[in-house]
Amino acid sequence: MKKTSKIYIAGHRGLVGSAIVKNLQAKGYTNLVYKTHAELDLCDQNAVAKFFETEKPEYVILAAAKVGGIVANNTYRADFIYENLQIQNNVIHQSYLNGVTKLLFLGSTCIYPKNAPQPMPEDCLLTGTLEYTNEPYAIAKIAGIKMCESYNIQYGTNFISVMPTNLYGPNDNFDLEKSHVLPAMIRKIHCAKLLNEKKYDEVVKDLGVNSIEEAKTYLAAFGVDENRVEIWGTGKPRREFLYSEDMADACVYLLENRDFSQVIASETKQSTNDTCTPNSIKTQEIRNTHINIGTGVDISIAELARLIKETIGFQGELYFNADKPDGTMVKLTEVSKLHALGWRHKVELETGVKTMYEWYLGRR
Repeated sequence: MKKTSKIYIAGHRGLVGSAIVKNLQAKGYTNLVYKTHAELDLCDQNAVAKFFETEKPEYVILAAAKVGGIVANNTYRADFIYENLQIQNNVIHQSYLNGVTKLLFLGSTCIYPKNAPQPMPEDCLLTGTLEYTNEPYAIAKIAGIKMCESYNIQYGTNFISVMPTNLYGPNDNFDLEKSHVLPAMIRKIHCAKLLNEKKYDEVVKDLGVNSIEEAKTYLAAFGVDENRVEIWGTGKPRREFLYSEDMADACVYLLENRDFSQVIASETKQSTNDTCTPNSIKTQEIRNTHINIGTGVDISIAELARLIKETIGFQGELYFNADKPDGTMVKLTEVSKLHALGWRHKVELETGVKTMYEWYLGRR
């Protein structure tokens, strides 16, 4: 890419998109294009077509998606599959029609089967049943991978799919009802610390409520008071976390240095088409061309909670409620393909959590 290449970032305000924009700007790219949802509804086929015909971006980063935690995924199943499919179909197809040089499609490691081998390699895709709670979202993202593969095979496009592991960092969602585990822990433990130190005005401001009584009632529903923070489950499950700015660096690296032909994972197999001829017909099966983006390192939920508690300086206790579900016990990505392509993570979890907490304090 040239520093003046026109690059469209779909979803520039979110955790993923904002980190990618920051990375591109730091590297000197000057012709970045992005639209808010009010300016461009990516579910609107005609609006997306008009945007591409007018702007003619050379590169596209598809980071826009409807996302949420386990409760939102399971509650709004129709919304998650419909809106994500609409966004992907419109942006990917218009990228093809308008001759985009390269597209980067971002998904998630939730695409893998519930009982996938650990660590999860790219080639375990579609080998088992998905986790039920996020099945609609995962199916949409799998469709995005297959759409990119199919357009590359049929039309010779250069569309790359990347699947980041659990992300955290600036611009994350800290809503206690909808956020993922790491930002939720940060906010819960931060509020508990404020309660413990009797900084009631700050608690009220943080939660955006009218009184400390209202704040305490709200936090109690999430197992938070001045002396204790509840963590769901036993704390034994292990998870992998990648700092969002590391993820952005990996994405920009792949855009700058790698094409579909370099990440292709294909194997030639013998197959028989019974409707045509009894003779075997050779077909090249191109599958699993997506790339895991992660650290290849995991941590237990209990260790994560203690790390966050220490970083924030909360003097109370952590309570692991074993009556609540643990979820999958291990979820770790296999990142050998990413390493072979020349990229490794730089930000370790301890540094990332500290930086993220400082950012959270700065925005209050």
